[in-house]
Amino acid sequence: MTDKRFDWWRAMAQVLGSIEAVRDGRAMYVLLAAFAGAGTSMAMARTSLAQGQLAWAVGQGALALFIAFYGSQATGLLLMDRAMGRSPREVADAVVDALGVGHRVLVALASVLLLLAAVAGVIVGLFWLCSLAVIGPWLYALVLPLTVITLGAMLVAGASILGPLTGPIVWSGATSVQTLRQLGQLFRHQVLRAVALMAGLSLVTALVGAGVSLVVLLAGRVMAELSVWMLGVNVPAEILMAGLLGHAVHAVDPQLVSPDAMPYIAAANVGGGVVFAIALVLPTLVYLRGVSEIYLALQASPVEAGGQ
Repeated sequence: MTDKRFDWWRAMAQVLGSIEAVRDGRAMYVLLAAFAGAGTSMAMARTSLAQGQLAWAVGQGALALFIAFYGSQATGLLLMDRAMGRSPREVADAVVDALGVGHRVLVALASVLLLLAAVAGVIVGLFWLCSLAVIGPWLYALVLPLTVITLGAMLVAGASILGPLTGPIVWSGATSVQTLRQLGQLFRHQVLRAVALMAGLSLVTALVGAGVSLVVLLAGRVMAELSVWMLGVNVPAEILMAGLLGHAVHAVDPQLVSPDAMPYIAAANVGGGVVFAIALVLPTLVYLRGVSEIYLALQASPVEAGGQ
């Protein structure tokens, strides 16, 4: 039989190539719209909560989660199309498809979490047995390493397979049952490869996020200083940069700014918020494309007899 080994170079190249996701206009539009909608709903929820309208706050918060989740699912479908070399679907089709398959991700995650909860219950029961007299200390000598290994496996599985790869499995067309089956196969045969590739993707995503943040901060500082000079407004540059950092200036000390500067501060919050949203979207796009590439790389890899 031909000896086929995992092509690490190709897999890492696919992960690095996920940077191209920043050029995907459709995916960026969908994710930016989802972030904007979720952010608006969350702001409305905070306002309702401050006014004592608990029911409205809960509903608006749930709407924010709904928009963010299904918006990310639609974005994932578009990016999976790119990763698989398929013609990308239209934005409206991606949203409709996400509404039709997004629940599969929730079902798979809920099923695995129930299994993990059952394992946690068994561990709690074993520790209760360890509290018994005479046999407790002897049993604890066995329970301790078993607990460490089990919890370690759960953490690794959650960070490298369950969390990142459940979505890509569904985006590729799997049903809920097929998703659970593939998650189990990945954990049994591909967990070490998944850990290594996820570490590479985390590094790529962090570099993209750091690069975008650096550019936004430098350009924002120049913009703020030029605004103070050219607009002739009496306002510290840091206040004009607040929106770029995701902060909203709700109240400004009148002694620090002149009255005619208030409209510019409000405009800077709106414009800076748009830039902040774009800066947040870019590394998220890279991550979603990256997990899609990792899933495809693991699916295409050979599985050696007896494990990895």
